[in-house]
Formats: sequence, C-alpha cells, structure tokens
Amino acid sequence: MVFEKVRGIIAEELGVEEDTIKLESNISEDLGADSLDAIELIMEVESIFEVEIADNEAAKIKKVSDIVNYLEAIGK
Repeated sequence: MVFEKVRGIIAEELGVEEDTIKLESNISEDLGADSLDAIELIMEVESIFEVEIADNEAAKIKKVSDIVNYLEAIGK
C-alpha cells in the first residue's frame, strides 16, 4: 500500500516514529517539517516512486494524505 511506503519515507526524512504518522497528519504542524524538510521529503518521494511532482502540485501538499492521493491518482 502506498501509505505504508510514504509513512516509512516520512519517518526516515523527518526522524519521527512511524506510528505517529497518520493519513490526516499535517506535514509541518503535526510532524514538525520546515520548508526545507518539506522540499527534501518531496524529492525523496519522487526518487523512490520514480515520479516528478510539479512545483504547483508540490505546493498543494500539506498533509500525508495529499502525497498518498497524488501518487494513487497517477497510478503508483
């Protein structure tokens, strides 16, 4: 499932416990990512899933579910 893979990436990138990461978690408010962390997170997701997320799409990503929904929408 996409969520488990994304959760693992987030846990590693942000140094948070996987069990604290929920679909509805806000990446900055709940998980403590600053703007640089968020950019690095998107880059890691792109690398692992072999996709390119356009800047305008990346700007819309606020919650974990935004990443998962995006990846599922493009068939990953």
